[in-house]
Amino acid sequence: MTTVAPESDVRRHELADFLRSRRERITPEQVGLPRGRRRRTPGLRREEVAQLSAVGVTWYTWLEQAREIQVSAQVLDALARALQMDSSERAHLFALAGGTDPAAHTPCSSVTPAVQAMLDQLAPFPACVQNSRYDILAYNATYGRLLCDLDALAPEDRNCLWLSFTNAGWRAAVADPEELMRTMVAKFRASMAEYLADPAWKHLVARLEAESAEFRELWARHEVVGQGSRAKYIRNAHVGLLHLEHTNMWLGPAAGPRLVTYVPLDEETRQRLEQLQTLVDEPALV
Repeated sequence: MTTVAPESDVRRHELADFLRSRRERITPEQVGLPRGRRRRTPGLRREEVAQLSAVGVTWYTWLEQAREIQVSAQVLDALARALQMDSSERAHLFALAGGTDPAAHTPCSSVTPAVQAMLDQLAPFPACVQNSRYDILAYNATYGRLLCDLDALAPEDRNCLWLSFTNAGWRAAVADPEELMRTMVAKFRASMAEYLADPAWKHLVARLEAESAEFRELWARHEVVGQGSRAKYIRNAHVGLLHLEHTNMWLGPAAGPRLVTYVPLDEETRQRLEQLQTLVDEPALV
């Protein structure tokens, strides 16, 4: 007579094997950890995954040993991020654990041609798509020259928080840079609460701390504030002072990508945006 293991046992062992395989494929360098001299384990160690996921080492070890323990959706989310799982792997992880993925319907951060066409049609109003980490994922021509020349920057530097602390042109265009930076850091910290174990978020913080004493001082305050719309003054290098209404419109859950628009609040600003549009359409004039 053949004994069949309960389905729950099969799932736990499959989950353990899956986690182990994902852990062993990631190098320490990929998540910003030192390799060290005496590393026999391929990929990451269990304690390193626990550290990146903000869970206990013993608890994670039990998970890889297929012990009968309960796993929350929040912990599964942290493990998926720490182990850099793609959407298919993430779905498989939650299926094996019998959990519901809270981000299952979050749209992909990639920008489709239709979204880019929408941004282009909004010109001369500056507009872009950002994620909650302030990465600029796409933008139209007037946004590309609103605060600095985004086209001249490497893609990894097209991040509003990074530019606020490191780009002289960006800072010069903002009417009140000190207040803007304080608010942005507070918004970033509030958003990061959902991504504490995400290597990309941690890398950006480390990069800013290494580059900017101003950021280190603001980050140490632990201030938080929510997202919102407000009026702004921007000193554009090509057409002068602009008075704009800054608005966020989310393309999915509030933690996901958002459409950011700048609408003129007076006729003079509208005319100056049209001038900026003319300039960017004729690169030799900018």
